[in-house]
Amino acid sequence: ADEALLLADQRMYAQKHSSRVPPSRQSADVLLRLLAERSLELERHTADVAVLAELTAERLGLLPDERERVRLAAELHDVGKAAIPDAILLKREPLNEDEWRFIRRHPVIGERIVRAAPSLAHSADLVRWHHERPDGTGYPDALAGDEIPIGARIIAVSDVFDAMVSDRPYRGGRSVEEALAELERCAGTQFDPVVVEAFAAVVAERAG
Repeated sequence: ADEALLLADQRMYAQKHSSRVPPSRQSADVLLRLLAERSLELERHTADVAVLAELTAERLGLLPDERERVRLAAELHDVGKAAIPDAILLKREPLNEDEWRFIRRHPVIGERIVRAAPSLAHSADLVRWHHERPDGTGYPDALAGDEIPIGARIIAVSDVFDAMVSDRPYRGGRSVEEALAELERCAGTQFDPVVVEAFAAVVAERAG
């Protein structure tokens, strides 16, 4: 009887340990709930971008730990928008230049938020740099080419694709074919061509 009780206790502890949510997941879920409270559109967008980014990272052969880092950063890439006023974030008309300047602050704000949680800090640089461009004209740091981490390049493509195919208050979404054509047109300037190729293959597989 004593042995049976000991075995039951060991199994119960093992099950409890295996189902424990990692600190990074807990922290990420809190930030994602914050975004969802601001905008259901942001909640859906971040979820879709995370799936696309993870699949693209896998297609490119990134190791499991790096794929998880990319997925985490993709989920949190827009968390800085929590600091953007509703008048700008939810505006139905196209934004003016002053409002765009405000929006362009969100990667830096997002990095600060993510870096404040020790369990998420390893993904903070990807959040900061997901709007950088291979031609050096992105923001906030005007990085170019391989200066931009591969994870940030993956998130950039996934983010813009999902934004293009989604309906917005001021415009309808594009078709998948139109969005892919735009990615290919901008490959080498706005987007990494290797990432665009892998991303297009992922989209084709999902459609199939």
